[in-house]
Amino acid sequence: MANIETKSAPLALFKAYGVELEYMIVDAQSLDVRPIADEVFRAVVGEITGEYETPDISWSNELASHVIELKTTLPASSLAPLSDAFHRHVRQVSDVLRPMGCRLMPGAMHPWMDPHREMRLWPHDYGPVYAAFDRVFDCKGHGWANLQSVHLNLPFADDAEFGRLHAAIRLILPILPALAASSPVMDGRATGTLDNRLDVYRTNARRVPSVSGDVIPEAVFTRRDYEEQIFARMYRDIAPHDPQGILQHEWLNSRGAIARWDRQAIEIRVLDIQECPAADMAIVTVIAETLKALVNEKWSSTAEQMAMASEPLVNVLHATIRDADAAVIRDADYLRRFGVATSDGESITAGELWRRLVAELSVVESLAAAERSALTSILDRGPLARRMMAALGSSPDRPSLHKMYEQLCGCLMENRTL
Repeated sequence: MANIETKSAPLALFKAYGVELEYMIVDAQSLDVRPIADEVFRAVVGEITGEYETPDISWSNELASHVIELKTTLPASSLAPLSDAFHRHVRQVSDVLRPMGCRLMPGAMHPWMDPHREMRLWPHDYGPVYAAFDRVFDCKGHGWANLQSVHLNLPFADDAEFGRLHAAIRLILPILPALAASSPVMDGRATGTLDNRLDVYRTNARRVPSVSGDVIPEAVFTRRDYEEQIFARMYRDIAPHDPQGILQHEWLNSRGAIARWDRQAIEIRVLDIQECPAADMAIVTVIAETLKALVNEKWSSTAEQMAMASEPLVNVLHATIRDADAAVIRDADYLRRFGVATSDGESITAGELWRRLVAELSVVESLAAAERSALTSILDRGPLARRMMAALGSSPDRPSLHKMYEQLCGCLMENRTL
């Protein structure tokens, strides 16, 4: 996870950001996954380790040996420089992979990976933790072995700030796939769902359902309530499967946004990774600006946001997982919390809602050229998953998929959108 810790006083709302991007290691020609992350670290550090720190961006691994994570080493005071920083490190990792006959591939799911056959758990340092996850949940499925995401960490200074931020994040989570869906293909076929990563993520902890809940976090706004209503239940339910207590830590929490009290931050986890850092950082910037507006009560009061029940949020999330920007939102109470007034029976799509919010917050004008171009593409042509399907058609064959993901690899190297 991206670092949001400091040795001084806790950071206040929006004073810093932690961002993490996950990429697949694949064969340079076939694009099949290659579980050689440990060899990357050996080549760079001189030994196998799960972490390589540099002053701005660190490299790490968690769980799957075919995944490399790039994350901010220290809390970033601004999001503006991060697109270039991440892209520079993408190219550095690529330089290490090239002699190994491999490359980095973006996208939230590998399009034809067979996780039951190809998954290799990371066996080093945190290996016993991952082995425990595997014993309980069987990490050979798509929901563990084949999903690459963006994590955004936002700090809070105290309980009051946590409550305001958590209320705003719960409200925004259901519509994030409308911006970020990038996983329309799984098991070699287009499934009809645009965010397959989130669809499988919803059930990856089904053996102990309280670990992920309904993805949308419960309406709790203090540390005490969070620990009593989320952590205590989760630890109680996992205990029979984890008698040694290896997994009974706050990072077991797999909701779409999780409170990390160890670093006083909330980590947003529902974002599919895009084709290039510029697109990821454009989306992250939109999220940050929208959350600032919600926390500052631009469209609705904090009390109104806290009063939003979970069920309608879950319903919107399920719709955007399936249809992304084209998901229809009919819940007038939900829309009102974003300042959108509708008459009886009137609805708008999630994409239309985002276009209104982005225009009202003047986000596009605040971005650098690459991020502005990426955000414009998302708002005008839909998220990456929709643009991919427009090119692939409804029944793409393996050569078409290979060609598409070759294009995405090129986008990643050049930091440009599809």
